[in-house]
Amino acid sequence: MSYVKISLEFKEKIAYVGFGYNSTKSMTALDRDTLLELSCIVEELHTKSSELSGVIFFSHKENCFLAGADINLIASMKTEAEAADGAERGQNIYNRIEDLPISTVACVDGVCLGGGLELALSCKVILASNSTKTSLGLPEVKLGIIPGFGGTYRLPRKIGLPNSLDMILTGKTLRADKAKRLGLVEEVYPKENLLSMAPNFFNKKKKSLSFGESMKELATENFVTRKVIFQKVRESVLKKTSGFYQAPLKILDVMDTGMMKGRTSYLASEAQAFGELAISEQSKNLQHIYFMSEAVKKYTGPKSTKELPVLSRGAALGAGTMGGGIAWLMADAGMYPIMKDLTTDALNLGLKQSSSNFGGALKRKKISADEFERKQRSITAQLDYSGFKKVDLVIEAVIENMDIKKKVFSETEKNVNRECLLTSNTSSLSVQEMSTALEHPERFAGLHFFNPVHLMPLVEIIIHDKIAPETIEALHKWVLRVKKTPVIVKDGPGFLVNRILMPYLNEAGYLLEEGVSIKDLDQAALNFGMPMGPCRLLDEVGIDVGVKVAKVMHDGLGERAYPSKFSTKLLDKNFLGKKNSKGFYLYDEKGKVTGPNLEVEELLPNEKKSLSESELQMRLFLPMINEAAAILNDGIVNRAADVDLGLIYGIGFPPFRGGLLRYADSEGLEKIYNALKNFEATVDKNRYAPNSYLKELIDSKSTFYERAK
Repeated sequence: MSYVKISLEFKEKIAYVGFGYNSTKSMTALDRDTLLELSCIVEELHTKSSELSGVIFFSHKENCFLAGADINLIASMKTEAEAADGAERGQNIYNRIEDLPISTVACVDGVCLGGGLELALSCKVILASNSTKTSLGLPEVKLGIIPGFGGTYRLPRKIGLPNSLDMILTGKTLRADKAKRLGLVEEVYPKENLLSMAPNFFNKKKKSLSFGESMKELATENFVTRKVIFQKVRESVLKKTSGFYQAPLKILDVMDTGMMKGRTSYLASEAQAFGELAISEQSKNLQHIYFMSEAVKKYTGPKSTKELPVLSRGAALGAGTMGGGIAWLMADAGMYPIMKDLTTDALNLGLKQSSSNFGGALKRKKISADEFERKQRSITAQLDYSGFKKVDLVIEAVIENMDIKKKVFSETEKNVNRECLLTSNTSSLSVQEMSTALEHPERFAGLHFFNPVHLMPLVEIIIHDKIAPETIEALHKWVLRVKKTPVIVKDGPGFLVNRILMPYLNEAGYLLEEGVSIKDLDQAALNFGMPMGPCRLLDEVGIDVGVKVAKVMHDGLGERAYPSKFSTKLLDKNFLGKKNSKGFYLYDEKGKVTGPNLEVEELLPNEKKSLSESELQMRLFLPMINEAAAILNDGIVNRAADVDLGLIYGIGFPPFRGGLLRYADSEGLEKIYNALKNFEATVDKNRYAPNSYLKELIDSKSTFYERAK
């Protein structure tokens, strides 16, 4: 029998099963056809097992063993029964692999995730390449589902319960060396040697631990000890997720109750849980985010006939915390960056920031000590423009002042080569106006990073009317290269994220002026799913920065963005937030909250106002939805997905809700419109007046996602 997507070859009593056969895609996934072929191949192997000494599973694709199940296949499932049946079919195939009466070896080079790792776990031995591209994990929890092909059953038997829970509940991936230390893979070799070394592992017994075996082997064989482990892990999950996410808790239920079950009974529970989760609204929302994240990787902007600039050397213009973070990013990408500032103190602060970022990676064993030294030393800190002629990309991160930025760019342009791209990390100032300071504005753009650079995944690429298409595309390509998520945004007050964030923060100020407590306000946002409340967030951003951006927004958008005076009162008292350890909250020297700032409490009205949590949430989030409608109306971005991706990756809008506009669509736009009209009449006619775009959607019986595609 011939196979289309999987190769099957017999050599010297060894069967070689190769994934990604005849595929033009860089990643190999398990779709319906591939699973059907795999099932047929496994049955053929059973038939011929008496003639074989072993089976070797590998991939024809460089840097990808198996990326897991095709997400489109999961997304297509409409009912719980259909999803559970799909999981059972996969389990049956993997059971048949596990039950082969001959040696089976998985040779993993590159990505081995989800169903890919579950397949490898079905083999008696796993070998991995030492490539930096090799990663093993079960990331299904990030899609709101449970591993459905036996992963929660087999992984604990391979590496013990605590390590398995850590991997499955976080979705983290392991490099080959860490996987070997945990016992997940038997040996690590150069990828060129994997297939040749595999036969040496024939007839080796598959490592098998009792379900509850821990890092200390016998410690968790005790029933009570296992229960304590699950209890502690459950408490940790609830603390980290606030109980918003269903999948981690369902995973714990399946693994906890299945401890004493046999394979058949256990896998039935796993498949049932997969069915329940896969068709849940929460999982659909998380799948939606995955598809948005994948779509944004494809450049859809204006195309150029010119060759794209090659961005191999970088420079950060301005040091400090942000400049140091940008220099770190460039150094991590092998760009040997220059970091320029006016003072050695600023340069030292920048170097301290980059060193801290690399130090964190070293501590987590993401990089070696040699890599730490090499990358940190690749940053050249200096006070002049020497070496800038060899730079391909400059990212400016100086003080947020238009006159200063214009002067800096005019000066910098004279010290770089003709092909160098100049960009500004401005968070609110007009990129269009900034471009007037340049002789060649076509090679200039905004490149807005979010702080801290090493943690925040979003980058706004801000364009203007004189930018060249090749500049946009080159920056899009570069942002992906440094493992960030790009969103292309037209120029306008606050661009995308800050423009929608400011009504949220501004309304918080008005609510405080009305007598709502800081505690109630922040708790309402936390209970909606935000990572922190608006007061805590303003401390993080910097109250002085918030006041400055609020003025920019008011100047650009008019009376609907008229700023609350409460933040100005704090600024007058020199309460800047986390940066000087005093804001709405007090902070210790490590930046951790030590308690409320009682001096701020004294600035609040004596007469307290109590609003229901739902009303507080409406007051905070309805202005955001309304401003997002205005952004689409103004053409700042054209797709609802850009808005949602920007807010999820830029401010941590709760992923389980799928994004601000997906949430709005699910709530019902007419309901949202009526609530805005009510607040327009009872709270403020300017801040809550519904945008015309929202009314147009309702009149046309459309939604944000149906209109803005």
